[in-house]
Amino acid sequence: MSMKILATSDWHLGNLFHGNDRLPEHKHFLKWLLEQIAEQKPDALLIAGDIFDNGNPSAAAQTVYYEFLADATQLCPNMQVIITAGNHDSASRLEAPRPLLTRYHVEIRGNVRKIWQQGESEEDDKTGGHWLYSFDDLIIPVTNEEGEEVIILAVPFLRSDVVQNASYSQGVNDFLRELTAEARKKYPDRKCIMMAHMYAKGSDIARKDASEKIIIGGQEEVDLEGWNDHPDYMTCGHIHKRQHIWNTDWARYTGSILPMSFAEKDYTHGIDLITIGCDKGEKEDCKGKNKEVKVEFLEYKPQHSLRILPEDEEELTFKKWQKLINSELSERTDGELNDHFDYVMLNKEGEYIVVYSYDATGVQVLALNNDLAEPVKMYIVFEPDTLKGEKKRLCIEVYKAIADGNLTIETARDSASTPEIKFKTMRDETKEGLMKITLTDIPTQGE
Repeated sequence: MSMKILATSDWHLGNLFHGNDRLPEHKHFLKWLLEQIAEQKPDALLIAGDIFDNGNPSAAAQTVYYEFLADATQLCPNMQVIITAGNHDSASRLEAPRPLLTRYHVEIRGNVRKIWQQGESEEDDKTGGHWLYSFDDLIIPVTNEEGEEVIILAVPFLRSDVVQNASYSQGVNDFLRELTAEARKKYPDRKCIMMAHMYAKGSDIARKDASEKIIIGGQEEVDLEGWNDHPDYMTCGHIHKRQHIWNTDWARYTGSILPMSFAEKDYTHGIDLITIGCDKGEKEDCKGKNKEVKVEFLEYKPQHSLRILPEDEEELTFKKWQKLINSELSERTDGELNDHFDYVMLNKEGEYIVVYSYDATGVQVLALNNDLAEPVKMYIVFEPDTLKGEKKRLCIEVYKAIADGNLTIETARDSASTPEIKFKTMRDETKEGLMKITLTDIPTQGE
């Protein structure tokens, strides 16, 4: 028999993608994940940090999280769920329901606990003792129905107040190695799987518009080179691109479940299926501890794709822009976008592009500036006054939002006064079109 473990990370529940609530997208992923649990019947599910997008998640985001845990534990009652905090999470908030969730086979590790050791050395004579990491709290045995056992080393994101060392990288290295040594000492004949959340040296991240919180200068960069007595496998969170950790063949980033910026539009997403041991009939091939851990990628296709138009560097005339937009952007049905719309960014240098289309209930807007990192707004529904008046009002609001530096149309809409501004439109008398806003048309503060 073999043991199965599903590994994932970087959910970022509660994330807003340029103002658009992504909870429906997260529900789409979690429904898919439940299907994988039902099919694979794993012995454990590991979630390695950044469960939420921030330390104070909304009630709606927390509801989605707890509904998933309820569904998963009911679907697979013998599955052990192990969750660690990432740098986006509040460690204490994530751990708060730990006493309750433990009863349902859900283990949460947000904080690294310490115990006071009475003085045993000359150095301790000054203080009476010293603090030790409670490694036992991070060592979690997982047992399947046949009695086979694997040891999970559940390491949350290690903040600088936990790793008190002159070098953060060295401090994390020392922590991980000491934890692994302690686990092997306590369980000498068991496979050890570590889950962590950190920035490993050599990680491939987006050069522009990277969504990971990376400390400038690489102060939190951890170098795993030269670790001979490493765990049998490490699954890691924090970096959103799925990849092996540099200079290892035993550690991998699972990657985020959704693209977090347009720079990540070509990333693959999914979860890892980790199989430990040998299936029947494969014992002859199962020699050496590396061969006993197999990793299979289960790919997930996000509900909404990210696209940049045009996809090449072609210089487009205004008429070609109009044709491209009309052919590529999703239509609204009954005043609403369908469940399969794409996030689209227009790659146009030197101008602000506003795409809009009217129907009986409002207007669908895609407004972007000339910086690929920051769209002004994605899809917004307005209640039009009149077709002509709404078109004018929309253009003025976009102008003012850009001029104010807010990059959101809502702020402009709530403004008490709106300056009269001349603007240019194409196909001025139609219900669909593209407005061209040149930088010289944008008013400055006080105009």
